[in-house]
Amino acid sequence: MFRALLSLFLVASVSAFVPGSRFDRGGTALGVAIDTSDIKNGMTIELDGEPYKVLGFSIMKQARGAAKTTIKFKNLIKGNTIENTYRSGEKFETALIEKNAHQYTYEDGNAFFFMNSATFDEVAVDSKVVGDVVDWLEEGMEVQLIFFKDSVIEVVVPQTGFYEIAETEPNVKGNTAQGYTKPATLSCGATINIPGYLEQGEMIKVDTEKRAFLERASK
Repeated sequence: MFRALLSLFLVASVSAFVPGSRFDRGGTALGVAIDTSDIKNGMTIELDGEPYKVLGFSIMKQARGAAKTTIKFKNLIKGNTIENTYRSGEKFETALIEKNAHQYTYEDGNAFFFMNSATFDEVAVDSKVVGDVVDWLEEGMEVQLIFFKDSVIEVVVPQTGFYEIAETEPNVKGNTAQGYTKPATLSCGATINIPGYLEQGEMIKVDTEKRAFLERASK
């Protein structure tokens, strides 16, 4: 009986630190101890009490001694980026963050307002936190708000979305040059390059992260 209980306790303890279970059912990321081999782009690490997002990393193998990992971070509170080099196996702790679905409602001065999709509570987010994401916000859009110690540190929009071409130069008849593109302003306010054959008023699918045209929306 004692051995069975001990085995159950060990399994439960280990499962709490499995990378695939970093978020509980409520959308809260668990603080997990990791090392350089676990680093992935987009991961949020806590350094000196502040959340840092991994923007990129590279591993440098050495003829003698352990490999070194160089990681580029973005401070999600201050907005600055840093680059640090670590010995292989150095330890980190993932930031204890919470991710919740919210609906964008409106802008007022330097604040953007979002409504929690489950509780309907309203949250005001400073424009500095919203940052370049503002280009993609449309009224009623569902986004993810990332909280750290009860404060919103990041607004995440869907990686792809459908937008109307609000303004672009007309397609010139006879212009069949392959790869010809032109700038276009979308209904959300973002400006991207689109293929020359597209016209104002058409709906297109866009990669918001890369700010790139993907395809013409099906009619």
